[in-house]
Amino acid sequence: MTTEAHAHDNAAHGHGDAHGDAHGASHGHGSLKGYLIGFGLSVALTAIPFWLVMTGALGSIWATALSIMALAAVQIVVHMIYFLHMDTKSEGGWTMMALIFTIVLVVIALSGSLWVMYHLNTNMMPMSAQDMSQMP
Repeated sequence: MTTEAHAHDNAAHGHGDAHGDAHGASHGHGSLKGYLIGFGLSVALTAIPFWLVMTGALGSIWATALSIMALAAVQIVVHMIYFLHMDTKSEGGWTMMALIFTIVLVVIALSGSLWVMYHLNTNMMPMSAQDMSQMP
């Protein structure tokens, strides 16, 4: 089919230049509004943990740490939706499978790291400054 015939066929069926714009917008491609919403949420989800740490608003280290981890997880989802345009409909659901796989790997890595650090801290022999000075 020649370019001219293809252009005529698209025009006859209502597939003009406007179709490309509407088609792109309906499939989750970025718009200025979407990027601004994502940026605003990202800034808020970064400022809140900073504020929690700097002011000690929650009063507990564990509560602050858990809050920061929860806000970090929300921020990951915000970035994936607003900047990477991942949803359940795109690419036949494969992006959702990639998201689930990523979440599983992150949970395994974080929980394993926290478990190892906790047990190292608990099971390490305490050393005094005098003991440290006598080490070779």
